[in-house]
Amino acid sequence: MKNSILKSALAVSLALGISAISMNTQADMLAGTDVKFSGYIKVDAMFSNYSDGSLGSQSIGRDFYLPGLTPVGGIEESTQFDAHAKQSRFRFTTNTKTDEGDSITGVLEFDFLVTPGGNERVSNSYVPRLRHAFISYKGWTVGQTWTTFQDVKTLPETLDFVGATDGVVFGRQALVKYKTGAWEFALENSETTITPFGGGARIVSDDGAIPDAVVRYTHTADWGHLSIAGLVRQLNYDNIVSVDDSASSTGLSINSKINVGESDDIRLSFTTGSGLGRYVALNTVNGAVIDANGNLETIDSTAYSVAYRHVWNNKMRSTFSYSSLSVDNNVALTGTSATESTNSISANVLYSPTQKITVGGEIKQATREIESGADGDMTRVQFSMKYAF
Repeated sequence: MKNSILKSALAVSLALGISAISMNTQADMLAGTDVKFSGYIKVDAMFSNYSDGSLGSQSIGRDFYLPGLTPVGGIEESTQFDAHAKQSRFRFTTNTKTDEGDSITGVLEFDFLVTPGGNERVSNSYVPRLRHAFISYKGWTVGQTWTTFQDVKTLPETLDFVGATDGVVFGRQALVKYKTGAWEFALENSETTITPFGGGARIVSDDGAIPDAVVRYTHTADWGHLSIAGLVRQLNYDNIVSVDDSASSTGLSINSKINVGESDDIRLSFTTGSGLGRYVALNTVNGAVIDANGNLETIDSTAYSVAYRHVWNNKMRSTFSYSSLSVDNNVALTGTSATESTNSISANVLYSPTQKITVGGEIKQATREIESGADGDMTRVQFSMKYAF
């Protein structure tokens, strides 16, 4: 009995010693580094009605608005109800002081949208996904974060995940960026999305050999800011059998946030280009289409949005927004089922009883038209509660 007690005491002492050593080692590793944990918990409830069909139970279009998924040419069904907490996210931010007096910032952020696994039957278990993972040091940013072609500050405040989706640039990807003053220069991960000859399922080529290049200039003043960004990239596809071609793609994006009075603002976005594809409207349109000879022809598109944010009082505010996408398809190549245009309009009321909690309601009406002339509408009413920490 005494031996057993002695052995147990030795085991506990050894475990405590190892734990102390481990904690000291971790403390040494974190010396000079500040770690911050932040994020939010958000619960969404949505009632969606489609004029020409419906979306399947696992469609991400039931979690947030995707312009390219609005059904066209079907039969109207009953209203669909969905509730989830997938947009909830957590973020780790570190800041380390160097011996030279500079700072190294690291960011790692996750949420639960657009991931496999999970359903609405029993457990509603969803897999985390990587949103941001980057390092910033002396003007350099390396890792995965917002594309430099996007102006995050002009995204409207909405309950929907993106908001004015039809008319804005939206994307995160691996990049190397250097910022000096008002200028930003970046090389970013390339990817080409293609429409087959005659139309059909999207082809994701994964054949890029050259990074996408982006330059952005931002002018900031008391009235707000104005940013201009240019994109140059190469679209590539080689299927070994019938297609081995590349095409140049260029784009221009102009964005502005204009302060109105003491607390209101107007947010504007305009983007146009050849072969923009995945950069606008969540890849509603592809970057290129294959012609009869197996060559790539870029697809032109133009997108814009305008949003007005009005603060009613220190606890309540609203955003009214309109966004639109217009596509110039070569119907002889894409077929008549290609998306010709999408647009949406939305309005919301957000109420914060305390600074960290926001509840609200939003209504969105969206329309998608394809090249045949057929169109379809979506009306969605959304309610949300968000706790930020």
